[in-house]
Amino acid sequence: MEQNSATHKKSNWRLYLTVGTFAALLILIYTLRQEIVGVIKNLGRVNTIALLLIIPMELLNYDSYSRLYRRLFKTLGHKVRYWPMFRLTLELNFVNHVLPSGGVSGISYFSLRGRDYGISTAKSTLAQIIKTFLLFISFQPLLVLGLLLLAMRGHVNDLVMLVATSIITLLVVGTLLGLYVIESRRRINSTLTYITKFLNNLVRVVRHDKTDVFDINNAQKAFNELHDNYQVIKKDWKGLKRPFFYMLVANITEVGAVYVVYIAFGQLVNVGAVILAYAVANFAGLISVLPAGIGIYETLMTAVLAATGIPAELSIPVTLMYRVVNMFIQLVPGYFFYQHALSKRKST
Repeated sequence: MEQNSATHKKSNWRLYLTVGTFAALLILIYTLRQEIVGVIKNLGRVNTIALLLIIPMELLNYDSYSRLYRRLFKTLGHKVRYWPMFRLTLELNFVNHVLPSGGVSGISYFSLRGRDYGISTAKSTLAQIIKTFLLFISFQPLLVLGLLLLAMRGHVNDLVMLVATSIITLLVVGTLLGLYVIESRRRINSTLTYITKFLNNLVRVVRHDKTDVFDINNAQKAFNELHDNYQVIKKDWKGLKRPFFYMLVANITEVGAVYVVYIAFGQLVNVGAVILAYAVANFAGLISVLPAGIGIYETLMTAVLAATGIPAELSIPVTLMYRVVNMFIQLVPGYFFYQHALSKRKST
C-alpha cells in the first residue's frame, strides 16, 4: 500500500512538473508575441547568412558546457559520456528559461537527471556550484577587456564605469562568499539547512500542507557529501584549468552570438559595449519573475548599449532579433529532450 502511494505521488509530481513547465512555456511565447512580430518585420533588413552564424556559436557553447561537466565529474571520480552531457545541457537551458528561479530550478533538475547516470545529488550540485564560480571568474577578464575597448573609442562615461565596476565587485564578492561557505562543513550545513527549511516553509504556504517536501536529515547527509566532494576538487585545483577554459569559451560564444546579429544588420559596433550590455542584462534577468527575464533583459541591454553610444534604433531590433532567434535555437531542442527525459522516467 505504501509503495503504491509513493508511486502515485511520483506520478503526480511528474504530471505537475510537465503541466507547470508547459504553462510557463506558453507564458513565454505569449509575452514574446510582439518581439516575434518585430523580428518577422525586420527579416528583410538582415543578412540571413550572417545571422545563421549564431547556430555554430551556440553549438560551440553547448559543447563547452558539456566538456566542462564531463571534466568536473571525472575529477570527482565519475566518468560520463559526452552525448548525455550535451543533451542535458540543452535540457538545462530549457528549464532555466521557462522556470524563472535564479537558476535554482536548473540545479534541482540537473541533480534529478544526474541520478539517471549514477551521479549523486551532492556531485551534481557541486558541479553546478563550481560552474557558477567559473562563470563569474571567467567573465571578469571579458569585462576588463570590454572597458578597455570602450575606453579606446572614448565611450567610457561615469555611468558605464559605475555599471562595470559594480558588476565586477558583485562577481568578486559573490565568488568569495560562496567559497567561504563551502570551505567549512559547519557553514555549508548551517547555510543549506536554513535554505532547506525556508523552501519547506514556502511550499507549506503554497500547498497548505504541513508535510515537509525536503527531509532535513537526508539533506544534511547530502550537504556533508557536498563538502567532501569539494575537498576532492580543492586537492586537485589545478585540474580546474581546463574547466575554466571551457567556461571562458562559453562566455565568449554567448557574447559572440549577440555580435553576430549586429553583423547581420550590417553594423560593426564596439565589442566592449556588447560585453557590458550582455553582463548587465543576464545578471538582472536572474531576479526576473517572468520566464527568460522577459522585459528586464531587453530594457537593460538597450539602455546600456545606448549609454555606450549605440543608438536605440539599432540596438532595439538587434536585441529583439537575438532574443527570439537564440531562444528558438535553445528552446526547441531543449523542450524535445526535456519531454523525452520525463517520458523515459515515467516508463521506469
